Amino acid sequence: MSIAIIKYNAGNIRSVDYALRRLGVEPIITADKKALQRADHVIFPGVGEAATTMDFLRTSGLDQLILNLKQPVLGICLGMQLMCRHSEEGDADGLGIFDAEVKRFVSTRHEDKVPHMGWNTIGQTSSDLFKGFERDEYVYFVHSYYVPLHPCTAAETDYILPFSAALHKDNFYATQFHPEKSGSVGERILRNFLTL
Repeated sequence: MSIAIIKYNAGNIRSVDYALRRLGVEPIITADKKALQRADHVIFPGVGEAATTMDFLRTSGLDQLILNLKQPVLGICLGMQLMCRHSEEGDADGLGIFDAEVKRFVSTRHEDKVPHMGWNTIGQTSSDLFKGFERDEYVYFVHSYYVPLHPCTAAETDYILPFSAALHKDNFYATQFHPEKSGSVGERILRNFLTL
């Protein structure tokens, strides 16, 4: 089984690489279009800023490549947000895989800090990514922008307001949280993705 991590100008690629290696998988990290098309599974990670990253993806042609992938694709954090139609971060148009608007958290109480950082639960799971989940589980988040609840929502979290912790449509899966930093729960999610 071949796993490819999309190499582009966003951070966190090494964390995903290490998490997969802990599962006994040796991924390739590449921007080569043919290698990405050949891979059995593709991971689209990300830590960064939406507008700058979308500009890079368009310039390199990776935007169209991602849209046309037929194998299971997993977007993580910024990767998930860029799979949406539009982000308030930099007023950026995304890939449009999910017809959703990415919005900035607005703190309404002193205790509601932005970014949302740390461990929080996911519930209402409804995707094969969460196969075997029978209760709410803790995962690790770091983000200032969120996707509201949506017909493609595959898991929910509540912070300031309920939002999409994961999305799923066709062969595209995405998590706002970082499975690669979420301990044994994150490992289960990555294992589930690799069996899709």
